[in-house]
Amino acid sequence: MSVGASDAQVFTADVIIQSSLCVGFDCVTGESFGFDTIRLKENNLRIHFDDTSASASFPGNDWRLIANDDGNGGLNHFSVQDATAGRSPFRIEAAAPANTLYLEDDGDVGIGTSEPVVDLHLVGGNSPALRLQQDGSDGFAPQIYDIAANETNFFIRDVTNASRLFFRAQPGAPGDSMFIAADGSIGFGTDSPDAALKMVTSAGIGASEAGIHIVDARNSGAMQMLRMENDGAVQLFMNNTARTDAQWMLSAGRGLRFIPSETASAFMMELSNTGDLEIKGALTQSSDRNAKTDIVPVDADDILAKVRALPVSAWTYKHDAEDGVRHIGPMAQDFYAAFGTGRDETGISSLDGTGVALAAIQALSEQNAVLQARLDALEAEAQSE
Repeated sequence: MSVGASDAQVFTADVIIQSSLCVGFDCVTGESFGFDTIRLKENNLRIHFDDTSASASFPGNDWRLIANDDGNGGLNHFSVQDATAGRSPFRIEAAAPANTLYLEDDGDVGIGTSEPVVDLHLVGGNSPALRLQQDGSDGFAPQIYDIAANETNFFIRDVTNASRLFFRAQPGAPGDSMFIAADGSIGFGTDSPDAALKMVTSAGIGASEAGIHIVDARNSGAMQMLRMENDGAVQLFMNNTARTDAQWMLSAGRGLRFIPSETASAFMMELSNTGDLEIKGALTQSSDRNAKTDIVPVDADDILAKVRALPVSAWTYKHDAEDGVRHIGPMAQDFYAAFGTGRDETGISSLDGTGVALAAIQALSEQNAVLQARLDALEAEAQSE
């Protein structure tokens, strides 16, 4: 039966075409198909999947395959369109490079490679990167991060904030340079931290300089360089494992204590939270001539006269009032007014107190020598009579 060019043909039985099929206004007689089985040929190419399911319990969304935009200056692309919603969740632009997206038979996905060796394998010629962008569409502030790597480092970049690289790791960094255990403990140079934070240096980690170096680049003397807090006593244990007599613990409870070992009960030095300092040994203060300037002699007799006039009292520190601990000594204000030494008039340096005492002793010694000479002369004169 012959039909007109615009007449639709309806087949109510299966149709089998044992050769190729060309569909579209631009198909011609004698079309050369090559290896094409189905060809769509015209200026607007679309395949529409029109699901006519009418029951609410069955899916009925429509889909469309689209080749290129239909307007002048439009985009060359192949897209899968959600025809019901009117948007394209998947699109390939023309001239995209080979293996832009490659799905291997074992499920590995390659981006830029046809040989992915892990679940997701990304290949690029210069700093391959993964961008994470929060665009603000859900009401949260926009933010962009890049995770990338190249020949100099692996890094995370805060694109939104001046593209700062706040995390970087260089190629060749040793294993376990940083390790976070399941309980939250952090190890540097170890995969078995037995404390909240543990650092182990080796030939591969910190080889040039072991330990921790903290620098305040803002040069602010008011900033805290290292702070440790605990709901109770705070302890810092230092141990030279090559020696049994080189263990020290710094403990901060009601004061600050230096203890000779982690298990020792007695302390070697304690600075209480009221300012009292107690040491179990000699106190040596620097008095090196080479460390001093503006050195002038003192008048020992003048010092002695000031000492005689200096009020000396017995007293108790206010923080010791409950314990009744007594002391004997001058008031710092009186000492400063008499001798003018020290940083200010609220304290007395033990060096100054010692120096004043020695000068007064020298003056007394000189006076004693003069008196002794007079006494010797009088005794000699008495014996000669």
